[in-house]
Amino acid sequence: MNDPGNLVARLPDTAPFAWIRQGDGLVGWGEAARAIIPPGPGRFEWARAWLSALFGAADIDDPVDLPGSGPVAFGAFTFDPGAAGSTLVVPRTVLARRDGKAWLTTIGDDTLDLVTPVRLPGPIRYNDGALSAMEWEHAVGTAVKEIGSGRLDKVVLARDLMATAPHRIDPRALLGRLSTRYPDCYTFSISGPNTDALIGSTPELLVRHTGRAIESLVLAGTTPADSDPKALETEKNQYEHVCAVASVRDALTPLCETLDVPERPELLVLPNVQHLATRVTGKLSDGASVLDVVAALHPTAAVGGTPTATALEVIKELEEMDRGRYAGPVGWIDARGDGEWGIALRCAQVRGNRARLFAGCGIMAESDPASELAEAQAKFRVMRYALEG
Repeated sequence: MNDPGNLVARLPDTAPFAWIRQGDGLVGWGEAARAIIPPGPGRFEWARAWLSALFGAADIDDPVDLPGSGPVAFGAFTFDPGAAGSTLVVPRTVLARRDGKAWLTTIGDDTLDLVTPVRLPGPIRYNDGALSAMEWEHAVGTAVKEIGSGRLDKVVLARDLMATAPHRIDPRALLGRLSTRYPDCYTFSISGPNTDALIGSTPELLVRHTGRAIESLVLAGTTPADSDPKALETEKNQYEHVCAVASVRDALTPLCETLDVPERPELLVLPNVQHLATRVTGKLSDGASVLDVVAALHPTAAVGGTPTATALEVIKELEEMDRGRYAGPVGWIDARGDGEWGIALRCAQVRGNRARLFAGCGIMAESDPASELAEAQAKFRVMRYALEG
């Protein structure tokens, strides 16, 4: 088909789906099938079995034969495997562009979806979430003491912020602003089971799966975008990044025939922050689905901590909130098992005229609560910009 132009501009306003980077990607609307995934340690296996049965029974005509062509499921999983809220949805219509090619996938009869003008939400009012800024700083201080006692090496603590608008929040307004301002991130929208949507722009690629080839971008170690990059050379930032890379390497090694892990990280500069980044690539040994790789990787040290089990205990003790799908896997998978999944960071849970924003920071032995709070505030700016413009 002809180039569709701006993908977001083609979306209707009802529960849109999106995965966009540098203008390319997939957007979808409508609902051909939805799975509410049962909580528990086997949730990724359940999801793969559900998709296998669904796609296996479908009559698929896919002359494009590229990752993301044919039927596609968009999904988001909760951070905590025991929490409800993980979902996979197969949109009725998917519009996609990749490597200069564009295509439209439809399921069932073609229907007209009216594209209405984007509505702005109006002035935004903010309120504390589970913890106030002072309470969250206290939680960071407690985490530092736990690390100093030898209980763990690192823990990622998140906080939430509540936003209220005078009008319903149009997901397309957020998607348009995010994809334009953060083109190097993965801008996403996944509708939930209760007319809510998880919307954000994550810099962190958990896995890209094409055939047997996989790629993962590990981010850990953060400073404001306007600070000296040498600030990332501190022992705290360097060790935080080493822990995150090690967790990804250890998870992928059993699945891969080959695995390439660079010795030194790169610098990833975004409009609001800069990160240490390591791009890990490999080839799967058994042709596993992208969901198998996601299951092996989640949660990485970049969103949980080290050691993982202890870090998850500390998160439950100190955050005083349910993360929901924040910091969980988010992305898409096609009928071949190919797909792209990121970590749901720089995001908000949106429903009606309300949004719940999230931000998290890696806490180490050298962490200063005030500095961590400033980092969290910098990360909130992504979704505050999406809401306010």
